[in-house]
Amino acid sequence: MAGRVLRWAPALGVTALWWWAVLRLAVARDAGALEGAVAAGGWGLSLLPVHCAPRERAPGAIRPRRRRQGRRPGETLGGPGV
Repeated sequence: MAGRVLRWAPALGVTALWWWAVLRLAVARDAGALEGAVAAGGWGLSLLPVHCAPRERAPGAIRPRRRRQGRRPGETLGGPGV
C-alpha cells in the first residue's frame, strides 16, 4: 500500500501543478511566464510516446528475420561477380 502511494503522489502533485497553471492562465489577469511555461511543458510531455516498448518485448510484434550466415547486406543471391 505504501509503495502505491509513493508511486502516485508525485504524479498527482505534478498534475495539480499543471491544472493550477492552466486555470490561472485562463482566469487571472496577472498570470505570467511561469504559468505559461508550466502549462506548455505539461502539454509537451503529453505528446511523448510513454507507452512505447522495444520491438522484441512489444506484445503482438513480429519478430525480425534472421540473416543467413555467409551473405553480406546488399550482396546478390548469385554471389559477387555474377
